[in-house]
Amino acid sequence: MTANRSNDDRSKSSITPAGDWWRGAVIYQIYPRSFQDSNGDGIGDLTGVTQRLDYIASLGVDAIWLSPFFTSPMADFGYDVSDYENVDPMFGTLADFDTMVAKAHDLGLKVMIDLVISHTSDQHAWFRASRTSRDNEKADWYVWADAKPEGSPPNNWLSIFGGPAWEWDSVRCQYYLHNFLASQPDLNFHNQDVQDAVLSAARFWLERGVDGFRLDTVNFYFHDANLRDNPPLPAGASLTGVDPTNPYGFQHHLYDKTQPENLAFLERLRALLDKFPGATSVGEIGADRDVIGTTAAYTVAGKRIHMAYSFDLLTPKRSAAYIRETVENMEAGIGSGWPSWALSNHDVVRVATRWGEGAELDRFSVLATALVTSLRGTPCLYQGEELGLTEAEVPFEKLQDPYGIRFWPKFKGRDGCRTPMPWSGDAGGGFTTGSPWLPLPAEHLSRSVDAQQAHDGSVLSKVKTFLSWRREQMPLLKGDIRFLDSAGETLVFIRRQDNEAILCAFNLADEAIDLDWSGSALEVLRGSGFSGTAEAGKLSLPGLDALFALIV
Repeated sequence: MTANRSNDDRSKSSITPAGDWWRGAVIYQIYPRSFQDSNGDGIGDLTGVTQRLDYIASLGVDAIWLSPFFTSPMADFGYDVSDYENVDPMFGTLADFDTMVAKAHDLGLKVMIDLVISHTSDQHAWFRASRTSRDNEKADWYVWADAKPEGSPPNNWLSIFGGPAWEWDSVRCQYYLHNFLASQPDLNFHNQDVQDAVLSAARFWLERGVDGFRLDTVNFYFHDANLRDNPPLPAGASLTGVDPTNPYGFQHHLYDKTQPENLAFLERLRALLDKFPGATSVGEIGADRDVIGTTAAYTVAGKRIHMAYSFDLLTPKRSAAYIRETVENMEAGIGSGWPSWALSNHDVVRVATRWGEGAELDRFSVLATALVTSLRGTPCLYQGEELGLTEAEVPFEKLQDPYGIRFWPKFKGRDGCRTPMPWSGDAGGGFTTGSPWLPLPAEHLSRSVDAQQAHDGSVLSKVKTFLSWRREQMPLLKGDIRFLDSAGETLVFIRRQDNEAILCAFNLADEAIDLDWSGSALEVLRGSGFSGTAEAGKLSLPGLDALFALIV
């Protein structure tokens, strides 16, 4: 017989507002350009974000992460910054930002913003000065190098966005390094003045009230000062997070990123963050040769950044065995560090399409959100995951993403996950009264917020139910994790905090399954929204369903 106990019978515990509030907090990622347009120009803005903060708070999340809104020529849609201390007029003003932060804080939401400091726009005043001569005061602020005798680039490094990572400049008659677009020159972090300048920019936003940063490409800050060639990737190896059509994945990236000097800089950044109580950081570790080792080194407790995520669960691979292996390997290697997990973001195909193909979409979407928020670490949810949004099909003639345009048609870029949020079912989706910068697909309009809020059985309603319930389960927030062997496409693990332990069981298959259970007695926890049961010697999991039970 299944024993049940409601949350009301348990002592309440929730994330505290200071200290380590970030451990186990749910971070909701906003892509401002596609979230809410307040002025009818077809592009989302900060005032639009402010208008939707009540909705975000109602989800049961703890913080927001805003993708870039800084001044930018928008060659890479804000990830090419031309002024670190201002808001692009497209998104509003500094006053609009201040208003948004104030309301978020009033609602109990922390505010994290993207800090994109591995590179700038070529329109940044720093780069404009740097390229004027080889001996000006900012001459060494970027990575410049002479051509080889025959005129070719200094080495074989490649850009993720295609082609060599070097661009010829006819003013200095030298090449400059760019790991992304040619209009995104890399800063030279070997120069202490550069470090001081980007830390000053970080301080600007901390003093303005932000609660931390998402650190874009945190392992790209330093390059090998000797500019050594990268060797080829060993036979049979692949680079996580890089499409196989991209030659960037042919190299073993030993020298163009993830250099040991970065550790000292991250300690400087952490020292700045520690001056602002409660401020936190989550780093993006991109296309790294040793994700676990880098994550462990970067997140040493109390010393460098607070947490980091990689692309290991953002790949097309979907199986219970793969997820378990990925998480267990991270747990075994991370040491005192703390991971962050995500199944979708602004750079990858949405998980409902990537992993949910062939599954009953609504049930899969709720299960995926529950799974990623039940792992040890800090989960990030991307806008629209709570609606079960699929990847949009954007025709070539409407593509905006330079990455997709370059590698079309085998790789379609990132526009499919960046289409506007559907708030209602009308033509503009409640996102805009104008023409949206990317089209809203009909299948998204049918999954709008308005449509789902009206139904208790919708993905949105079930995600809200689960996240609200989760906030009261301290083992799911900060506890350790231990996987148990289980049959089929199931994941079974125990989250334990102090003397309280919760068994979590997920069935990733469409078909129901019974699992043998010979462990301690279980009390099924009501309120999660899932319908798995536990009886003597057996766990019963319907297809695409889960079970949460207190181990007694």
